[in-house]
Amino acid sequence: ARPTDARGVTPTPDPAVDPPPTARAPDALERFFAARGWSPLDFQRRAWSANLARRDCLISVPTGSGKTYAAVLPDLALLADDERTGLRLLYLTPLRAVSRDIEAAIAEAAADLGLPHVRVEARTGDTSSHRKRNQLDAMPQVLVTTPESLSLMLSYPGAAARFARLRTIVVDEWHELLATKRGSLLELALARLRRLAPAARTTALSATLSDLDLAARAAVGADRDPVVLRSDLRRETRVRSLIPDEIDSFPWAGHLGMRMLPAVLEALDPDVSTLIFTNTRRQAERWFEELERALTSRDPELAARVALHHGSIAKAERERIEAGVKGGAIRWVVCTSSLDLGVDFQPVERVVQIGSAKGVARLLQRAGRSAHVPEGVSDVTFVPTHALELLEISAARRALEAGRIEARHPIAKPYDVLAQHLVTLACGDGVQPDALFDEVRTAQGYADLDRTEFDWIVAFVRHGGRSLRAYPEYAKLREDDDGRLRIASERLRRRHRMGIGTITGDAVVKVSYTNRKPLGSVEERFIGRLKPGDVFTFAGRRLELVMLKDLQAYVRTSTKRSTRTPAWAGGRLPLTDALSAAVRDELAVPRDATAELRSLAPILDAQERLSAVPDPGRLLIEVADSREGRHLFLFPFEGRRVHEGLAALLATRLAAARPATFAMSVNDYGLELLGPDDYPFAALVRPELFAADGLDDDIVASLNLSELAKRRFRGIAQIAGLIFAGYPGTRKGARQTTASSGTLYEMFRRYEPDSLLLAQARREVLEQNLERSRLAAALARMRALEPVLRTPPRVSPFAFPLLVERLSARHSGEDLARRIERLKARFAKAT
Repeated sequence: ARPTDARGVTPTPDPAVDPPPTARAPDALERFFAARGWSPLDFQRRAWSANLARRDCLISVPTGSGKTYAAVLPDLALLADDERTGLRLLYLTPLRAVSRDIEAAIAEAAADLGLPHVRVEARTGDTSSHRKRNQLDAMPQVLVTTPESLSLMLSYPGAAARFARLRTIVVDEWHELLATKRGSLLELALARLRRLAPAARTTALSATLSDLDLAARAAVGADRDPVVLRSDLRRETRVRSLIPDEIDSFPWAGHLGMRMLPAVLEALDPDVSTLIFTNTRRQAERWFEELERALTSRDPELAARVALHHGSIAKAERERIEAGVKGGAIRWVVCTSSLDLGVDFQPVERVVQIGSAKGVARLLQRAGRSAHVPEGVSDVTFVPTHALELLEISAARRALEAGRIEARHPIAKPYDVLAQHLVTLACGDGVQPDALFDEVRTAQGYADLDRTEFDWIVAFVRHGGRSLRAYPEYAKLREDDDGRLRIASERLRRRHRMGIGTITGDAVVKVSYTNRKPLGSVEERFIGRLKPGDVFTFAGRRLELVMLKDLQAYVRTSTKRSTRTPAWAGGRLPLTDALSAAVRDELAVPRDATAELRSLAPILDAQERLSAVPDPGRLLIEVADSREGRHLFLFPFEGRRVHEGLAALLATRLAAARPATFAMSVNDYGLELLGPDDYPFAALVRPELFAADGLDDDIVASLNLSELAKRRFRGIAQIAGLIFAGYPGTRKGARQTTASSGTLYEMFRRYEPDSLLLAQARREVLEQNLERSRLAAALARMRALEPVLRTPPRVSPFAFPLLVERLSARHSGEDLARRIERLKARFAKAT
């Protein structure tokens, strides 16, 4: 039976791209597979036929199934009869670390196909300046690069000739880019390539997408008719959990943490190559430190085979670790998302996930790093950092079995990205505004862009718009006699190239030994709090700060114990919509259905005795009194970001009914409002409290939206080119950048309140910080639920983590731990 599409419809077979399984692939490709003892899979044959028929397509098959061979082999085979130079195949990947593997795999395939004349090269931030210059002068036939490097190439004159012979564009890991500004920038770059090389076709690759039709159009262009290629391949993902010996009836985030280290050591096998995933770089640093310390005391030889890998560690060290994994010298790697995309580590047999992955697709992607072969069986072991995460993993397993994956959609019209792209093209061959408007609208994310918006962006980058017209530094473009817009000066061209990209954050400080050997980079806000002689942990080492100069930290190794570990921005991952729904459903599953639910039975039983356990048809509301006041606990199970907006919204609406000041806390499961002792929560929490009418106005009233938008504007200003971070060695720090963006924000707000960049900042706060669309859907769902009001004699097990969440903002780690123990003792006594 043929698979159905995202709408449940079985597509009509297309002979051009859907040959019967017996159809023969081109002879060269058949010989390539036969030499390896393989046989082409059905989806690979169909992909080859689509390529030869010049069809744009999206290939969506399980990880490890051979998508790369499906996408690139026909173009390589065609190069056998084409010895001319020039770029024919462009392979785009979101991670520069992955580019090395892809370059090697394609080069090996070219050699096996008997193509010694074919140049296969990579171009990323790690590529030498010399090689980059040579590539611009004489492009290889196959180039592996990142979205940012592609945009940078478009900023050099001669792009039209450079890409004229391009035949195929491959976009790998498209799901990782799709719903991000990196994806928006890539959509615009691809639109430019389609204009420069009209005959070029695009193939997008992914293993974890749900709305395939929309994803395909975003990759190939809104004006194209892509074909979606699926496969009946099945990849089993085996998920098991390390169950704690004891389950505390007072669960709180992080309370298991390192208590699970002995269980992890017991579960790991020195003969089984394993990736140990964490959700943050800080968490990776801490787990590696504790794991290495425990192994050193137990087996020093094995301790030498454990490594740490994340994106802030220096390139040379990351490459050493990756080579060690492939060669078998390194058996266990504590890592972050730096290794969960497209990395083909054949020796890896097992994956360990520390804490919840917070998303079904993320868990599936990480699990796929093990047994990375067609129809392999992925093995992932989950290590809870708090008891209620066991509920998440039980729900995630069921969601995986049902194929419930998060939807991803292109960001709608990010003006800052378009502003940057326009200047990028002006740095190169220049742009003609009318033609560019038509071109930009072929990008799915900008299909609804109107001419008024486009003209505002052109005026903004050309001379600063209404607000900044009087300042020469914002006059970036000039118009030639032929009507094309070009960069106004060579100085502006150099400055713009240094800022190309959409990844923003705090200023980073490079960390090096005193002999200048690089270790990596940390954020300025962390290192700025240290003084010479302080010891911190980074890249798996204890380091003493010697001095900080010109955003460069010089360090030496230390034997002193340190409790300081860098924290990077964006650490907390919220529960996704798909996993939130799965968790709500899991609460109604019999408690003996899975090992995780059986282990949670004491907590669920205590929750039932004191209050109630919500199910998909009921909304649990708890009102409890304590020495602090009266607490309202609500459990929508919609994820942290939705609960942040919901808590502020409810506080505003409740205060309108009866004035009061509330303290708030949220987590992925619920929210808390703390009010005065006599506040009538029980009487005021009614279904109309969750009405969607006036939602945006109430959100604006409930939050300091202007301040939130001001913070958001900082990143928008960086992407749009309003802020120049400085040249290497003299780059601005975080305080300078913040001050500059704040000044610009106030200028726009006062003199140009209808600025599109201000509107974008407000929109991003609502849609990304607070997930406004999910919040509206949550309100509609909650209004339809049966409210269940409980007044437990003490804080319930579900409510206890919310109490701790609020306390943690006011206490240091040690003080917080003592306070929690006192609370637990008092609540246990009251039971």
